Amino acid sequence: MKTRRHFLAGLSTAAAASWTQHLRAAPGPKDVIIGQGQHRYKVLKDWVPPGQGRHHPILNCHEMVQVKDGRLFMVGDHWQNQMLVFKPDGTILDSWGGMWPGGHGLTLASENGAEFLLVTDSGLWKSGSGGFRQTGRVVKTDLTGREIFSISHPASVGAYEPEWVFNPTETAVAPNGDIYVVDGYGSNYVLRYDHHGKFISRFGGKEGVPVEERLNNAHGIALDTRGGEPTLLVTSRADNCFRRFTLEGKCLSTIPTPGAYVCRPVVAGREVFAGVCWSKDEQGKMKSMESGFLLVLDDKDQVVAAPGGQPPVYEEGKLKPLLRQDNVFEHGHDVCVLGTGDLIVCQWNAFQTYPVKLEKVPT
Repeated sequence: MKTRRHFLAGLSTAAAASWTQHLRAAPGPKDVIIGQGQHRYKVLKDWVPPGQGRHHPILNCHEMVQVKDGRLFMVGDHWQNQMLVFKPDGTILDSWGGMWPGGHGLTLASENGAEFLLVTDSGLWKSGSGGFRQTGRVVKTDLTGREIFSISHPASVGAYEPEWVFNPTETAVAPNGDIYVVDGYGSNYVLRYDHHGKFISRFGGKEGVPVEERLNNAHGIALDTRGGEPTLLVTSRADNCFRRFTLEGKCLSTIPTPGAYVCRPVVAGREVFAGVCWSKDEQGKMKSMESGFLLVLDDKDQVVAAPGGQPPVYEEGKLKPLLRQDNVFEHGHDVCVLGTGDLIVCQWNAFQTYPVKLEKVPT
């Protein structure tokens, strides 16, 4: 049986120091409350009961969705368990999948009353202490993991030149079934396909477009129907913002998240939730370790809360840089919003820990 000493011995000096600091600063028995205003939460780091790791090991917890019967599906990048299925109380029901080594994005959609998953394999994956890059793909599956079809390198349909890199990170599904794929770790385009996986169009990109419209690490995408006419929210993580596009690909506006390297937007009710994987410190330098928190935006695209971070402040209509405050998250990667208002937070590079639950505090 490995002890904490053996675990630390296998890490680099910097990683071991970070892990030790993490343990010392971890919340104790006393309730920890984070957030502001209408978005205050009690932190439950032990949402997944102890002992689950023996049969369901993980590396990174990337994204999570909840299906109609209450089960929670989470995609990750462990070589044997890329899909984990949870009960709402955190008990793991099942884990499977060895075909998506770069498991990264997970989108839930329905077709003729049946639910299905779009799994995004970024093509970036680890084996032992090494990291590897290959072409990514998007796979449509049913809830048992049965593959329906897949979307491979866009060069196969003439959308990319053969030498362009394709490392997709996320998908969104339009009301008519069209599938939008963001190539966030590759060439930074948004690729549109119909519900059969037939290519329609491409837009976005990092080069050759106005700076205020570019996608720089197009990490996430979500369909936004809150305004009546559906639009797409697309992450431009390296530019610390979201961009809003029409379904045809016209850039409409930018939603700044200064200082915060946001992951995918999650639309829930009238609000948008997002994990922050990294942030900048007070001197404006990027923090690569233990810098995660969450953001909540209202239907006017204003940041109204930052659980795990300092309260958002606007001066003369401009949002000041967002900063981490509470030592709760490592690298916030995704937020699953439950019907109760509670949140399940998936983290990247968080010492192989399971998702954290945040119970909403009544106001």
